[in-house]
Amino acid sequence: MARHGPNEGARRVSMSTIVFSVRCLIAAVLFSSVVGTVEAQTLQPYKDALFDYPRILREDDGGDFRVVDYQELRDINGRDQIPERRVKRAYVSLGVKSSQVNETLELGDRSLDVTRVGSDRGAAFTVIFIHGRGGDRRLGANDFSFGGNFNRLKNLAVGNGGTYYTPSVRSFDAAGVADIAALIRFAAERSNGRPVVLSCASMGSFICWGISRDSQATAALGGMMVMGGVADPAFPESAAYKAGLPMFFSHGSDDSVYPAEAQLGLYRSLRGKDYPARFVLFQTGSHGTPVRMTDWRDALNWILDR
Repeated sequence: MARHGPNEGARRVSMSTIVFSVRCLIAAVLFSSVVGTVEAQTLQPYKDALFDYPRILREDDGGDFRVVDYQELRDINGRDQIPERRVKRAYVSLGVKSSQVNETLELGDRSLDVTRVGSDRGAAFTVIFIHGRGGDRRLGANDFSFGGNFNRLKNLAVGNGGTYYTPSVRSFDAAGVADIAALIRFAAERSNGRPVVLSCASMGSFICWGISRDSQATAALGGMMVMGGVADPAFPESAAYKAGLPMFFSHGSDDSVYPAEAQLGLYRSLRGKDYPARFVLFQTGSHGTPVRMTDWRDALNWILDR
C-alpha cells in the first residue's frame, strides 16, 4: 500500500483547483466565442444562397464600400417566372402571410394606412419601408415583385422576432414626414425602445432626409437605409448626423433618375469623417435595381451591429 506524506492531500487539492480553473477559463473563452458569433449574425439566414450578392467586383473601406456585379439576364430574366412581375416560386415562402395584416393606425391626430408583418408589440427590431412616387403600402408587401426581396424581408422579420411596416405615404413633404415620424415613435414605444430601421426607396428618400432633421424621431432609430434615392448635401447639419445614426446606401451605377455620383459623393464625405456609413453600388444597375438586389440580411445586420 502506498503511503502519502502529510502535504500530499493539500497538493492534490491545489492541483484539482488549478485543473478546475483552467477548464473554467477554456469554457469561458469558448462561450465568449460562441456569443461573439451570435452577435455578429443578428438575423439568422433565410434563403441566403438565393439572395446573397452575386459577385463582389470591388471592395474598399474595410468592406463598407462594395461594387456588386449586376446582370439583367441573370438577375431579372433568370430569376423571374414573368420578368419584373412574378419571381420564381423557389424565392418565396408564403406561410409568413399568416402574420400579415392591413390596418389603419391612429397616431395622435394622424391616421396612417399600413401593412404590418409580425407582432404589434415587443418586436426585437422594426423595419419601416417607404415606397416612391406612385406607390402605396401594397408595393412593400408584394411577395412576387422585385425578385421576391420583400418576401425575404418579411420572413427575416418574423423569423427573428421582428416587425415590418410598409405604410402608404400620402405626400413626400412635411406632412408625409410627420406621418412617418409618428409611426417611428409608435413602433419604438410598442417594442420598448428596441431598434427601428427606416428604409426609403427612390422618391421616398425625401422622407428619410426629412426624418433626419427630426431629433425625436432620430432618437428612436437604429439606422437608416436609402435605396436608389436622392442625395442630401445638407445631411451633415441634421440631428441624425449629430447622433451618428448609421447610414446604408445602395444604388445602381446607371440610375438615370437619381444619378449615383451624387450619393457616392455624400458617402465619401461621410467616410472621410469616420462616420458609420456603407455603400453598395450595383454595376450597370438601373433605378429599381437596389430594391430588387439589396441584401436585407446583410444590411440589417450591419446596422443592428452598430
